[in-house]
Amino acid sequence: MTTLRPSNGEYPRLLEIWRSAVEATHDFLTPADVEYYATRVPLYFPEVDLTVAEVDGIAAGFSGIAEGKLEMLFVHDDFRGRGVGTALLRAALDRHPDLTLDVNEQNPQAVGFYLHHGFEVAGRQETDSDGRPFPLLELKRA
Repeated sequence: MTTLRPSNGEYPRLLEIWRSAVEATHDFLTPADVEYYATRVPLYFPEVDLTVAEVDGIAAGFSGIAEGKLEMLFVHDDFRGRGVGTALLRAALDRHPDLTLDVNEQNPQAVGFYLHHGFEVAGRQETDSDGRPFPLLELKRA
């Protein structure tokens, strides 16, 4: 069973979750890219409203929202396919019915997840927010 709670500042664990999720799903990133983003991600934690998903008392995933936009949602690879991401997304939608988000176009699993949950493509950016060559799809609820 998944339970949700606010983050208590456990940034090292959240970074572990992020790394596990990225290494499992972001095949388009090189190891150097992963290391680059690993230095950037913790800088964003204080800037978003973090929700942590626990399974059997273990932090298994998290989401971060700022100004009605889902800025991050990651599930540790050990917990994928167990409803953790869905629980985080539903909670975000309960708080922000007009939730928007960007997703890496080169991550078909994530794109499919959001489309399955009623999002549609509203736009596309050629680069990510750091100006790197990883296109983003802008999604909104259908």
